[in-house]
Amino acid sequence: MSDQVKDSAVAVRAALELSGLDHGPISVHERMKRMGLPVVPSVASLARIFRERDVSRVEPKKKPRSSYRRFVYPAPNACWQLDAFEYPISGGRVRTILQVIDDHSRLAVASLVALSENAEAALAVVKTGIRRYGVPQRFLSDNGLAFNPNRRGFEGQLTAYLKALGVEPITGKPGKATTQGKNERFHQTLQQWLNARPLAETTAELQASVDEFDAYYNDERPHQALVDRMTPREAWNATEPVPAPRPKMVQPVFEFPATPVEVSWAAAAEDVDRTRVTKVRNDGTIRVSKVEFRIGSEYAGQQAYVIREVDAVEFFDHQGTSIVRCPWPPAGTHYVGTATLREHGLSPKS
Repeated sequence: MSDQVKDSAVAVRAALELSGLDHGPISVHERMKRMGLPVVPSVASLARIFRERDVSRVEPKKKPRSSYRRFVYPAPNACWQLDAFEYPISGGRVRTILQVIDDHSRLAVASLVALSENAEAALAVVKTGIRRYGVPQRFLSDNGLAFNPNRRGFEGQLTAYLKALGVEPITGKPGKATTQGKNERFHQTLQQWLNARPLAETTAELQASVDEFDAYYNDERPHQALVDRMTPREAWNATEPVPAPRPKMVQPVFEFPATPVEVSWAAAAEDVDRTRVTKVRNDGTIRVSKVEFRIGSEYAGQQAYVIREVDAVEFFDHQGTSIVRCPWPPAGTHYVGTATLREHGLSPKS
């Protein structure tokens, strides 16, 4: 092998390392292939080159990859994983980064930078993922108070929301972090990326860096745990996602006051989101709390899911795909048309 090829391999490795990206022999091999270089050494040859050039260390105690045994769900949306870690920003401050990934494809479903690990942030990042990719069958997290406190004897906001959608919340055993191993490895890759960059000045700046990483991770970075080292997006597209689970009917319980008063749904649902299954009328409308929402005649006659929150109402089609999320209209409004809903993301069904 010529010195020129070896020099190219070492230069690619150095560029990956400087960018905070994985720079082992497999990563370098995949990057050289994607660069279209005329000669791409094998992974074993690259390992030898890096040892010869003294840019890598030998780890004889490390288990070979052939000894790994991985459990992977058979299709996208069969199971998602949520975990979080703390990361510093300027001024000695710390923020929490919450990450949701799909178990099958390793796709970064959603990421959120929050002030701390709390229930509101967990709910927000999961809702973002559902709006993008639909509703998963199962949802794995640790036993933290913000994620799944069932082992502590009570139900959290996130688990209540997931159960209302028909999702099965599951957790690993306490003290067994390896159950969320895919998330832990994902954290490591993101931390390596962030460590190669200056500390963010604000929460928004850190969120922008995380979003940039997610785009690279999903669409450009070959994943060594996937078949043929596909990117997560390629793995997601290669297999049909599993159908969304059937939402469970949650009936609200109200304590009626001594004197009858009119109570709006938004005011009554202060703690837990409410979900119901309904049928879209022939004119493409759904009636929610005495308001007609016209989501479109293309949905006429189909089953739809409605999630009523404190400040907004969200509609899903029969496959669990988000149609639109709209803030509650002003008091006294009885009709919300498609023009208004399009301002909040409604698009014609293809």
